[in-house]
Amino acid sequence: MSDTLPNCPKCQSEYVYQELSQLICPECAYEWNPADADDDTINVKDANGALLTDGDKVTVIKDLKIKGSSQVIKIGTKALVRRVFDKKDHELDCKVDGIGEMMVTAKFVKKA
Repeated sequence: MSDTLPNCPKCQSEYVYQELSQLICPECAYEWNPADADDDTINVKDANGALLTDGDKVTVIKDLKIKGSSQVIKIGTKALVRRVFDKKDHELDCKVDGIGEMMVTAKFVKKA
């Protein structure tokens, strides 16, 4: 390549390539337009309106039934936010105490 492309803003991969006006990361599949400077920030808020970021500790605010299982995440269960996504249904990739890794909806947690 003749010009150097920036690293991926999500995973910092150096293997970014350009397709039309979009830049694409082959490792995490993140796509972005380099002309959009504010596109890199993801605004995901908890039940109280606090902004959530990677590494935050959260607490579940209501009992959550785990889909496809008979298990329930009880109110007050703590979790560590590993990654925040910009999706409609499950924005948080968490490590939930006593359960393990799972995706959680931000409106059912509060920042601890």
